[in-house]
Amino acid sequence: MSKNIVVVGATSGIARALCHELGQDGNRLLLAGRTREELDKCAADLQVRYHADVWVELFEALDFATHAAFFERCLARFDGELDGFVLCHGYMTNQETTEQDWDEAQRTIDVNFTSTVSLLMLAANYFELRKKGYIVALSSVAGDRGRMSNYTYGAAKAGLSAYLQGLRNRLHRAGVQVLTVKPGLVDTPMTAGLLDPQSPLVATPEKIARDINQAIHKRKDTLYSPWFWRFIMGLIRVLPERVSKRLKL
Repeated sequence: MSKNIVVVGATSGIARALCHELGQDGNRLLLAGRTREELDKCAADLQVRYHADVWVELFEALDFATHAAFFERCLARFDGELDGFVLCHGYMTNQETTEQDWDEAQRTIDVNFTSTVSLLMLAANYFELRKKGYIVALSSVAGDRGRMSNYTYGAAKAGLSAYLQGLRNRLHRAGVQVLTVKPGLVDTPMTAGLLDPQSPLVATPEKIARDINQAIHKRKDTLYSPWFWRFIMGLIRVLPERVSKRLKL
């Protein structure tokens, strides 16, 4: 059955691939992001490939005062009938930059955590009243344990994962699914220059998108993608602090 779905951060690598998955399923999509031109290109591609109903809406993560109006525009586009709300926007720079530049550290925290909570508050209240629907948010395996290589980004994602866990406990009573997605290393424009795309640990956005779509249909709570990251992070989480301090993780 066709559903009405909002995808925030729709021009990111994983979101683009996920929109193709959702478009193939015959869903109606509202793509939200910062750049009108890129949004229009994504929408036109989906319309041509899948004959999908697709709209676009501008969204600025750090302009918190506009979030409520943005969410109202999303609802209005679907005549008040929203089924899914997917948050894919994010920001990552290298760890050294966030150690020296407060503006970059704050941007990392606010885009990845604060802005997401701002939107989730609106979406959660809406779905709780309707007693149905789903929320998907991209966290990261980086939030599973603080490591010297990316602890500012990881701290923002750790906060988001904890928030989603609590939100899931709350909305379970209303029958609303809250899916926490924890991708590992993914070859996207956001990670360009930071990862080796030839590494066997690096996945494509298309792989992550397929896993997310399946997890939505199976009503999962948490998704590690690819699957082996659940075990990798399980090992890293149990490392004693005295050992992890000596490793360059």
